[in-house]
Amino acid sequence: MIPNVLSIAGSDPSGGAGIQADLKTFSALRCYGMAAVTALTAQNTRGVSGVHVPPASFVAAQIDAIFTDVRVDAVKIGMLASAEIVEAVADRLRAHNARNIVLDPVLVATSGDSLGAPDVVEAMKRHLFALANVITPNTSEAMRLADVSSEPQNAADLGTLARALHALGARAVLVKGGHLTGDDAPDVLFDGAKLETFNGPRIETRNTHGTGCTLSSAIAAHLARGFSLKTAIAVAKDYLTDSLAASDELSVGSGEGHGPVHHFHNLWP
Repeated sequence: MIPNVLSIAGSDPSGGAGIQADLKTFSALRCYGMAAVTALTAQNTRGVSGVHVPPASFVAAQIDAIFTDVRVDAVKIGMLASAEIVEAVADRLRAHNARNIVLDPVLVATSGDSLGAPDVVEAMKRHLFALANVITPNTSEAMRLADVSSEPQNAADLGTLARALHALGARAVLVKGGHLTGDDAPDVLFDGAKLETFNGPRIETRNTHGTGCTLSSAIAAHLARGFSLKTAIAVAKDYLTDSLAASDELSVGSGEGHGPVHHFHNLWP
């Protein structure tokens, strides 16, 4: 049976990030994708020029419409633009006994543009940390969530951040090391019992738009397929690495910004 996976996230009209990246990832990994839209953005590979946020009640209505009709095997949560939307999402997921929840705490776009109000951070920690099976912040997001200012330099520092976020209520934390320097791009998981590092080669490319969305949605897809969390992370990281390596096959954007990864590298000739 084909798994059904729900993305609760913002829309990227250029197709590289947000629900568009999530739906591509679900399809590439042989899942049926669905989406509840939390924000409309005006953006492209160069940056974000506008954000329109729907009422939290409408976000809740979208989630209810899906769960009352469709079996949901996993949920990926991305951009949540306001504390009210965070609370509404948490309330509806609890009401529907949602499972296999992956929270990607999207706070800043690849371009550096902010994607959430200041009160979103506290709302996420209060309402979503304990609900998600795993949260997947990058280094800057992890620093903001943990309220620390020192930049991580290596995998050990990523582990310290993961432990700090777990102490704030997260069930498991995967801190992504794509922003570190060096030949490797380690991601570090802390599940409350032990640290585990997932290594991968650093791919030299400007096509990094939507990498966080893609990794978290790939993890959700594999959880929906019945993989353990650690196995889901490992195979999702391999998928993202290959998507980055094949990204130069695409011609999206003017070249001045960050192009998308190639989500369908495993399907297209």
